[in-house]
Parts: sequence; C-alpha cells; structure tokens
Amino acid sequence: MPELAEVEFFRKRWSAGHGATVRRVQLHEGKKVFRGCDTALLTAKLTGARLIDSETAAKQMLFRFSGGGLSRAESRAWLGIHLGMSGELRVEPSDYTPAKHDHFILVQKERQLVFNDPRMFGRVQFSIGPQPPDWWTRIAPAILSPAFTTALVTGFLKRRGRAPIKAVLLMQERFPGIGNWMADEILWRAAIHPKRLAGSLTLVEIRTLHRECRHVCRLALETIAGQGKYLPPNLNAHIPKSWLFWHRWENGGRCPRTKKPLFREEVGGRTTCWSPARQKLNPPKGRAT
Repeated sequence: MPELAEVEFFRKRWSAGHGATVRRVQLHEGKKVFRGCDTALLTAKLTGARLIDSETAAKQMLFRFSGGGLSRAESRAWLGIHLGMSGELRVEPSDYTPAKHDHFILVQKERQLVFNDPRMFGRVQFSIGPQPPDWWTRIAPAILSPAFTTALVTGFLKRRGRAPIKAVLLMQERFPGIGNWMADEILWRAAIHPKRLAGSLTLVEIRTLHRECRHVCRLALETIAGQGKYLPPNLNAHIPKSWLFWHRWENGGRCPRTKKPLFREEVGGRTTCWSPARQKLNPPKGRAT
C-alpha cells in the first residue's frame, strides 16, 4: 500500500490541474471505490467547478474546488482520494480514451485527471460546505508537524504497552502515513527490535524512535515525493542505498551497518525485516515512566 511519500508523489501529479475548470466528470457508477459516496452529487457539483489546490495527510489526499454548481452557502467542494493497494493518479491528454480500470476522471480543457485502481481497494470521498469535512479533520497530526511531540508518542506507547512496537507504528491514529517498509526502516535506525512491547521502551529509546520517525518521513518525502511528474521505473529508485529498504526483501540479505544477516518474520500481522545483530529483543533496564 502506498505510504506517506508515495501518496504525496501522486498528489503532485494532479497539481497540474490546479486553477483549471472541470468540464466533465466520468466515473464507473457502482464500483467499490465509490462506497459511501453520492456520485450523483459529486458529478453535479464538480462539473463546472475549479480545482483550487490540494494537500496530503497520512495516506489520504484532499482536493478543494470552488464555483460551478456550488452555491454561495456551500462555498467549497472537498474531494478525498485514498489509493488503497493498487491505486494511482495520472494526468492524460485531453483526447485520452479511458481504460478499463480508470474508475474516476476529471476532464479539463487541456488534460484529464485520472484515478486508476485495478483492485479497487482505494476510495473516493466527497463533501460540500465551507469547512473541511470530518473525514479529513480527524486525521492525526502529521509526524513532521510541531504537534507530533515526544510526550505524545510516550503517552500513546504506554496506552498500547502490550502490543509489539512494529504493530503500534502502523496505527494511523498516531503515526499517520507510516506503512510497512517505513516502520521497519524506523525501527532499524533506532536499533529497536520489532517484537519489543511498546511499553518496554525506555525514555531514551522513545526519544530515538520519535527522532527517527521524523527523519525517515522527511527523507522519504525528499527522495520519493520530491521527484518530477514522471513515474520512474521504480518509484523508490532515489532512496539511498544505505537504507534497510534495499536489503529487506533479499534472500540472504545483510544489514547495511553490521553486515550480518537480516531476518524476516510476520510481526503484528505484517511481514517484518530486522537485523538481529543490531536490534536486540531483550530490553535494556529502565522502562518509560
């Protein structure tokens, strides 16, 4: 599933349509990606509306619209897109002919903004009104925001104290945008075993975990989302070779730092990779308080 930086990469593609009017909406009525979405309302309100701007939070995207079929009281239309397992956003020329899995298209004068999702695990959400909808505002504070503090992380780990730290890092209500590979990268950098119980981490380890969460998110956004509008053969091609990322799926892979063998096993319901020589299971003395 696309994580924080991959989602931002795809959002930037549709930024080509910022400032332009939607001439027509094309969608596959009844498809799973529109579950809970009023597609008739979406079509009516977005036709003739102008795409103002967009942003990313966690694994979701928000696109703002004004004008068109919106009344003065309604003011804004809010389009949310979650890519799911296989979704992607593309920009196609104005004469593009939709493909089978192009489930949602915003047609503008000079381009078509396409949401393609072969497996349909993604989702389209839509709301109208002067303020952002609840499904957007309830997303947890971004890891790179000032609100993501060490104290916030400490409290959350205490409440989830009996869960493996790997599983806790995947909880979007506190670590928005973190997915499987980013969680492994964070724990490897912090030298914390993925099976450690969240409540066993010391205050020093929690500070390190907090720092590495921000570090990995920042570097991922710079190296993945910072690329141009064209998708490279491997979206992650610009991730530094010194990261665990490049070794975690290799049979016989070795830790980039210790040069010792890596280990893979399911932890918290997800296949997890770690370096036994670097990430010890037995916690040090002194638990978080």
